[in-house]
Parts: sequence; structure tokens; C-alpha cells
Amino acid sequence: MVTSPHPRPAKRAGRLFAAFLAGAGLWWSGASTLQAREVTDILGRHVQVPDHPQRIVLGEGRLIYALEPLEGEGLFKRVVGWQGEFRSSDAQNYNALKAIHPEAERVAVIGRNSADTISPEKILQLRPDVAIFSTTGHGPGQSGPVTQRLAEAHIPVVFVDFRADPVKNTVPSMLVLGQTLDRQREAKAYADFYQDRLSAVRKAVAEDKHPAPRVFIDMLGGQRPNCCHTAGNGNMGAFIEVAGGDNLAAKLLPGFMGEVTPEWLMAAQPDALILDGTRPGGSTGPGVQMGAMVSAEQARASMERLLESADLTPLKAAHDGHTWGVWHAFYDNPFNILAIEAMATWFHPSTTASIHPEADLRTIQARFHGLPGPGTYWAGPVSLPAKQGAQP
Repeated sequence: MVTSPHPRPAKRAGRLFAAFLAGAGLWWSGASTLQAREVTDILGRHVQVPDHPQRIVLGEGRLIYALEPLEGEGLFKRVVGWQGEFRSSDAQNYNALKAIHPEAERVAVIGRNSADTISPEKILQLRPDVAIFSTTGHGPGQSGPVTQRLAEAHIPVVFVDFRADPVKNTVPSMLVLGQTLDRQREAKAYADFYQDRLSAVRKAVAEDKHPAPRVFIDMLGGQRPNCCHTAGNGNMGAFIEVAGGDNLAAKLLPGFMGEVTPEWLMAAQPDALILDGTRPGGSTGPGVQMGAMVSAEQARASMERLLESADLTPLKAAHDGHTWGVWHAFYDNPFNILAIEAMATWFHPSTTASIHPEADLRTIQARFHGLPGPGTYWAGPVSLPAKQGAQP
């Protein structure tokens, strides 16, 4: 039998189609050959994901925090792409992470600081087995073009939530990630730790029969053009409520974040004021210095400078030692239990002697590989000098 030196048309067409798929980033990195499992994500979507996926894309860079308890020392072994907002908005924590995991620099950046900068084609070129997105935030949304494009390419997308309703959704989101990444045991370990500490906070807060303090949180004060960005029903507002505070903005804002006017804040006169930020230590710009490689002294000094602003100086809480600070990145982070614990000790000091956020930070660092290195993640109280009189 004589064989032709030229490929048959059918074979040639098949090869051309395969080349097209590969060039378009649709050749699914072997994931389709792996046994699939069904995961129900935080939105209630039933998603078929490959067993033990090897190539992961993060819709937001900060989702790497949620992978720390799951992946440990191999944190970046499976991450092939992420959004670039983590590097720009939380530079000191990115640098602290990079010092331990230099391979972070080699992870492909799929976009900058918003969903409209993310390139679905770039994601497809990375041949991911699964993409992990947040329900809200800087990354792609459920009905956005990026998610739709990945669905067309048969790349599974799993949604989690550490931002909109974090007190409710942190534990189930970690369990979803554990199922997705075949890290069920590690996810359960962190979920059990989180739930134990949250239950302890609730118990301690319930023992205090005094009225809940009226609280306002100024988010990224000094880093935004105007006062006052804050949390309403959800996000850090949920931290305030579960820690036994009365979040004043929740009565005004229908969503989990929004803006209030300085005039409203002055009239409200909160009992307790919380400032948050992510400025690096020693920064010359306005805003709260908080996070990795920030000393307690730097954090407190930056908070005191922020209190000198015209919008905050009239508040009684700025003068009577009822102003505290937290790391802004807790607002979208599974380690938010530390912010909740710190707030509980501020709002209810008489019943929270058993709550030790400092010890739990050390546990998160040693056992769950989170927030590595020195840093300051909450601070206070601080107040203005007596010569700067408060609003009567």
C-alpha cells in the first residue's frame, strides 16, 4: 500500500482546528482530562471543576490571602495569573509576601485596578483550570464580559465573598475554596479556627449589659479626595456590629459602602471613631499607615495627623481617647477575624479579657501562613492634644 506524503483533508482540518484553539487560549491545559467535581460557590452556582486543578487564576490579587491557609509554603505553585491591584494598593504587604515567595513576581498580571482593565484573552492564554473571582470589588463580576468569555471557553469560574457580607460568608467561602482546590482539610482547619474565635467574641459581647457604643469608621481617610467614605450594611460595618458596636452609617446607607457628609458626621458625634488605611510606614502622604513593616509608633502618629483634619477635629471621639485604627485590607480578607476581635476589645473592655487578637495574629502567621513578617494591623487609642478643643 502506498501512503500519501500529504495529510488527508480531514486530518489537516483537525490539526488546524486544534491550532486555532491553542492560539485562542481554548486548549484547556488538560483540565478536561481530569475527573470533575461539582462545587456550589457562594452565589449558589453549581460549578464543575477539575479534581486538584493545577493552573489557577485569581480575579483579584488580594485573593491570595485566602489561599495562604490552604496552600501554605507552596502558595504560588498553582497560581498562574492575578489582577495587579494587590501590588499597587497594598504595596508593603505585597513586598512582605514577595520576600518569602519571590515567585510572586513571575505571576502574570491580567489587569490593573478595575474589572474593565482585565483582558479575557490574557486569561485564556494562561490556560487556567479554574478561575476564582470575588462577588464584588475590583475584579470581574458574575455577569460581566470576562466571566461570560470564560464560560464560552468552558473554563470554570468559582465566586467567593470576603467583602460584601464577610461575617456571614468568610467561613463558607473558605470551604468553597477548599473544595475547589482539593484542600478540604486545610479549609476546615481555618474555618474551625475562625468560627471558634467569632463565637468567643459574640459570647463576650453579650455579657456586657451596657448600651452598644455608637461607632463611625472613616475608610481610607486622607487617601480619598473627600470625607467621608464609610461602611454601611456589610463589609466593615458588619465587623462593628458583631463586635458589639452600633454602626451609625448603617441607618443611612442602603448598601455595604457609601459616602456621608462631614456635616452629617459632626451632627452624629459617634462615641467611637475608627480610622483605616494601608499607607506604608514612613509615608509622607496623608492617611493611616498600617500593615506589614509598619511600626505601632508610625501607625499612631499617622492617625494623630489625620485627626487634625478639619472634618475630624470637631468630633468628641477625636479628643477623649476613643479613636482607633485598623488595616484597611481587612475589608476583603479572610483574616478579618482579627479586626473583629480588636474592635470587640475597644467597645467592651470589661468583658473581653479572654479575647486576644495579638495571640491570634501569631496563630495565623505560624499555623495558617498568613500576614508574614512584622507589622501593625490595629492601633490606638489616640487623641488630639487638649489645646485643640472639641465641638461642644
